Amino acid sequence: MIRVTNTIWLDENAIEESFVRASGPGGQNVNKVSTAVLLRVSLDKANLPPAVRARLEKLAGRRLTLDGELLIASQKHRTQERNRVEAMEALIALIQRAAVAPVRRVATKPSFGARQRRMDEKAHRGRIKSARTGGRDDE
Repeated sequence: MIRVTNTIWLDENAIEESFVRASGPGGQNVNKVSTAVLLRVSLDKANLPPAVRARLEKLAGRRLTLDGELLIASQKHRTQERNRVEAMEALIALIQRAAVAPVRRVATKPSFGARQRRMDEKAHRGRIKSARTGGRDDE
């Protein structure tokens, strides 16, 4: 089990790693060694709470397949181990973001004073504009 938060644990059996050849740094090594990591996380096997899973599916976007698998790739580094660690950190960070429930917005109304100030300002602007229209002779 992989600890994501104090209350959420991710089942290791839900994660499948595969290694492919990466583009980027590595020189001639790029052509010989598979250093890029591709994590496949089966959300069905992950045993996440339903609310967290729903938010995770929304956050994942295009990284979520039609089969309900989350794909995370990492190929920044020259070694397989560093790419593996980075991909796992990205997965944990994504689940941690999904674990935080959004704060509900509380609808509020403007105060009486704020409404009064707005109406006073509108009346003032109206008086300024109406004062511009008088007193011109077109002769």
